[in-house]
Parts: sequence; C-alpha cells; structure tokens
Amino acid sequence: MQNLFSTWGRRALLAVGLSLLSTSVWAQTWPAATVYKSSTCGCCIEYVKYLRANGMKVSAIDHNNMNALRQQLGTDKVASCHTVKIGAYVVEGHVPVAAIRQMLAQKPNIKGVSLPGMPYNSPGMGPEKKGSLKILSIGRAGQVQGVYMVL
Repeated sequence: MQNLFSTWGRRALLAVGLSLLSTSVWAQTWPAATVYKSSTCGCCIEYVKYLRANGMKVSAIDHNNMNALRQQLGTDKVASCHTVKIGAYVVEGHVPVAAIRQMLAQKPNIKGVSLPGMPYNSPGMGPEKKGSLKILSIGRAGQVQGVYMVL
C-alpha cells in the first residue's frame, strides 16, 4: 500500500510541477501589450489588472481621442472603451485572455479580435458568465468577419 501511495504521490507531484512550469513558460511568451484607454475609465483599469494577473506585460497609456485611435487602428466598427495592441494584433474591448492566447497561438490572418461594447459579464466589468461572450474577428480592412469564438 505504501508503494502505491508513493507512486501516486510522485505522479501527482510531477503533474503539479509540469502544470506550474507550463503556466510560467506561457506567461514568459506573451508579447508586450499596450492598452490605450481613457484616463477616467475605471473598467479599463480593471481590465489592465486582469491582463497582468494572467501574466501579460502591459503598458497602459491614457489617450485623449480614442475614436481617432480606433479609426487609425481599424477597430472603430467594433468599438469598446479601450484598445490593446499585442504583437501584430489589435484587441478591442474586454476580450478574455483565452481568446487572445488562441489568436496568438494560431496566428490567423486577421487584424484582431473584439468584444464590442462593455458587456457586464466580461473581464474587468463583473463576474464572467461562461458561454455568453461572442468574440468577433476583425478583418484586415477593419470589417467584422464573424464570431471568432464564444467564451
């Protein structure tokens, strides 16, 4: 019985160690992100905290004219309260990190992803409600291509 426990104990310890290693490796592979936001928006601050809590290196920059910035970046048709530049992509709004991870891993030929508006049940806005957030893909010309994923 003691050998069985020690075998299972070693396996459990190995599984936990590998899990922690994979999490830290992923956290180290996030490209640097810049969040452009209004200086007066509290949910933008919460979203920055959420990204950092998920291992992202984030710079937050207050911007005086978010509409002009969104037009420049091509996210004005799917606007929210803040815009993130990460790697070669743009993330508009309170997009969960699972969608950002998938986009960065798969490298689709899109401009980025968006969660338009400010849904109450999204990261930085309130408790998340799984299955209720439709993340949209943004085409290279700034058009909505469709639902990228539902989280």
